[in-house]
Parts: sequence; C-alpha cells; structure tokens
Amino acid sequence: MTVKAEVQQSKYQPQIKIAATYMRGGTSKGVFFNQQDLPEEAQTAGKARDAILLRVIGSPDPYAKQTDGMGGATSSTSKTVIVSKSDKSDHDVDYLFGQVSIEKAFVDWSGNCGNLSSAVGAFAIHQGLIDNNRIPFNGHAVVRIWQANINKTIIAHVPIYDGEVQECGDFELDGVTFPSAEISIEFINPSDAKNAMFPTGKLIEALHVPGIGTFNVTMINAGIATVFLNANELGYIGTEGQEVINSDSQALQKFEAIRAFAAVKMGLIEHIDQSITQQHIPKIAFVSPAQDYISSSGKAITKQQINFNVRALSMGKLHHAMMGTAAVAIATAAAIPGTLVNNAAGGGNHQTINFGHPSGTLKVGAQVSQVDDQWLVDKAIMSRSARILMEGWVRVPAIEV
Repeated sequence: MTVKAEVQQSKYQPQIKIAATYMRGGTSKGVFFNQQDLPEEAQTAGKARDAILLRVIGSPDPYAKQTDGMGGATSSTSKTVIVSKSDKSDHDVDYLFGQVSIEKAFVDWSGNCGNLSSAVGAFAIHQGLIDNNRIPFNGHAVVRIWQANINKTIIAHVPIYDGEVQECGDFELDGVTFPSAEISIEFINPSDAKNAMFPTGKLIEALHVPGIGTFNVTMINAGIATVFLNANELGYIGTEGQEVINSDSQALQKFEAIRAFAAVKMGLIEHIDQSITQQHIPKIAFVSPAQDYISSSGKAITKQQINFNVRALSMGKLHHAMMGTAAVAIATAAAIPGTLVNNAAGGGNHQTINFGHPSGTLKVGAQVSQVDDQWLVDKAIMSRSARILMEGWVRVPAIEV
C-alpha cells in the first residue's frame, strides 16, 4: 500500500535578521541600529518601523517581562536607537531615539535619552560613520551628534586608545556596577526651541489636579520637559527608593495624573487624554534638601556630599538612578534662582551641582543666562560611560502592517 503525503506550504514565514548592537549607555541600555541596516520599509517613520522595533524589544507584553525580546522590562532597558550619517555639514551623525512601551503597542519618539546619548558617539565610530581623519590614534574623538527627536546638538568626547574606542577604565557611575572609560557629553542649547524654558513664564506656580490637590511646581523645558515638585507636598521625605514608590499603585496613578495636567499646562498636549500617547514627556520629579540616606547598592550617602536630593519617574515608574535628559533639566533649574530645585539646593548660584538619586550621586553642570527677562541655557555638561554588550543580529518574525 502506498501512502501519499500531501505537503502543504506553511503560512508562516521564516524570521528576518537585522544587524544590531546591544549597548549600555549611562544607566540605560538599548538596541542600536545603523539606519541602512534596517529593512527598507523601517528606514523611515511609520507603522513598519514601529512594528519591527516593538517586536525586537518584545512589546507589547501583558506580562510586563519582555521575555520574547531584547527588552529588560524597565523604562531604562526598553529602548531603541537609530543612527545614520548626517547630511548636515557641521554634524557627523543623526541620532533618533525610540522609547518602547512595555505593555502597550507604542513607541514614543517625542524626546531624547540622555543616557544612551553617551553611547551614540562610540557606536558611530564602530560603524565607520565618522571620518577617519576625525579620530585620533590616542586622545578623544569629538563626535558631533544631531539629536533628531528634538533637533538639538550633542557633543560626545569619546576616548580613543591605539586608534580604537576605549571602553574599559576606572570611571565609576552610580547605578552602573562596573567601572568603564569616561565619556564627557555636552548638550548644546538644550531647551526646547519651540517653547520658552519656563512655558508659563513663572519659575514656581500652583498646579491644580482635580481630585488630588494643588501643588507648587517648577515646569521647565531643558534637556527634556520636566515638572518638579517638593517631596514634602507629596507626603515623602525625598530619599525614597524604587520599592516604596513602584509598589504603591495609588501613588503611581497620582503621579501620572499630575504629569498629565502638567503636560497640558506646559502646552505639550491639548487635553489630558492625549498623555497616554506621549508617555515620555514631561518627566516628573520631586526634590528635597540634602539629607543622609542609603543608596540601592547599600552605599551611605551623606548630606555633605550632595546639594539636594531628586527622585524622578520615567514611563510611569520611579527610575533606579537618573535619566540623562532629566539631569540636564535638574542642572538648569538648579542654576536659576527661584526654582524649586534651586531652593532645595539652598538658593544662590550653582553652575555645578552634585545631587542624590536612588542609586547614589551625580555631578552635572549648566551654563545659563538671562536675556530680556527670559532664561536661556547655553550648555549642560555631564560625564557618562558606555560599552558594547553584544553585537550581531536580532531576529524577528516577518511582520505585516
């Protein structure tokens, strides 16, 4: 007896593979792509690009684990970066950042990631996107980065040894376990060009949130749109860690409501309902005067080490350290007398400050000026580190959009 087997063509297509590099930058990590390595349909903005990046990271995931992707199930590790050679004569590369939502099918392109900014210069050099005559055999390569999300310039000073990017070193960054080589980053004129630094014209004002309360706030556009509150008005000491805030669902809902109403007040959205599609901005943070506390690593931080304490939320959760762009906002607000941040630092002039966050401390600086009663920030400076964790290809199922 002859048995005939019918072979049916599978409706499932094989996975596609895309060249990618998994990098840590500052206290974040993400999947980096050279734009030309992406599938053609994903090289420009649109549904195809978002769908591929969501699948790469493993979102949306109702389990909030991103087990089936490269994401790490936190706002700091659910990130993507696309880099390309710049067509601007005074810049080397264009840098586009996508913050991938964990539980929702959503990629937020509205802002920058300051931490991953520190990895862009090194990635560009590794990818051959920087002219060789701009890379010293020993010293620092100055990489001129156009931040395409917010149309701003970032200057990265990448250490070079024997003609290659130096990744190992003794620079320690609280929130990162192991030391690495130091990368200095300059954020040039980091305030939002479309809006005044203080969008309502006030350094401090009252923000009313229906059903929750009225709070003194400083709302600022610098680095990233951020709303600052006093810790004590929220019922906090100001030294709280992630476990206190992130385990309290009512507190997180309260913070999100404050963030949504602040977004309307700052002119970032027209109605609070739009806040769900713009989760990356504004950031929300609370400040308190310098005080002793124990960091998440168990290190004792004394009030003599810092100017003040800051705790900030990103994508609805308290950040384990501090977002780089929020650090720019912190440095700028600290430099301007009369803001909540400057008040927490004891007032006065602060071109450079050292603030406490859940993982330890961070030193940042800002150069500000006042012209015709308007505050401007010329430059913000901080040090970070970055290194390649893995490189090769990511694989995703063929996606139809």
